[in-house]
Amino acid sequence: MKEVMIVTGASRGIGAAIARMAAARGYAVCVNYKSRRDAAEQVVSQIRAAGGEAIAVRADVSQEGDTVRLFETVDQELGTVTALVINAGILETQMRVDQMDAARVARIMQANVVGPFICAREAVRRMSTRSGGQGGVIVNISSAAARLGSPGEYVDYAASKGAMDTMTIGLAKEVAAEGIRVNGVRPGVIYTEIHASGGEPARVDRVAAKVPMGRGGQVDEVAAAVLWLCADEASYATGAIIDVAGGI
Repeated sequence: MKEVMIVTGASRGIGAAIARMAAARGYAVCVNYKSRRDAAEQVVSQIRAAGGEAIAVRADVSQEGDTVRLFETVDQELGTVTALVINAGILETQMRVDQMDAARVARIMQANVVGPFICAREAVRRMSTRSGGQGGVIVNISSAAARLGSPGEYVDYAASKGAMDTMTIGLAKEVAAEGIRVNGVRPGVIYTEIHASGGEPARVDRVAAKVPMGRGGQVDEVAAAVLWLCADEASYATGAIIDVAGGI
């Protein structure tokens, strides 16, 4: 059976690294993006130049209609998804909870909680043996913030990732007998562009000294954990959440 992976938010950072590594290991990959078409197309070009198969599909996966269209496009152009990596997520400018308004919290929850639920729904509908599927794997990209809380910076983001962890555990149990494994990866402070969204592009360098390993992480280190969870070597792992966080 052809192995087809969808990586949401794959135009940069951790998502792009996962997409490239997956293609190198034989997956046909959908590089999902919301607005960075040029960056997504560059990832696709890199994959194709290395002999892999990939497409870029624009979809705002915080919106149900876009998510449905994303999966239907993959059905038509690559085949039925066998691995879904829910990576897309947002954070906003660092601030305390007593400075946040409801609109900000709603944006975070829509993108980081509602969106992943709809992505998972579409994958389960295709993968589940209960509905005639052949099984599959879902990996949720959470954050060490779910354990640490991100006080003074992004408590709302941390809370959204805590919700993703709970969804990972519950969904894993719900579909375990239907040929689907659901796991998570919690990155720590990783060198990606997302820190600029919080208003501090160099945040990793500032906090790296607090990490027991004494450094920030690289995107390929996270991608390697994701690909292990997708592989047959992890066939008895479901409901697991792996920290890739240098010991924090």
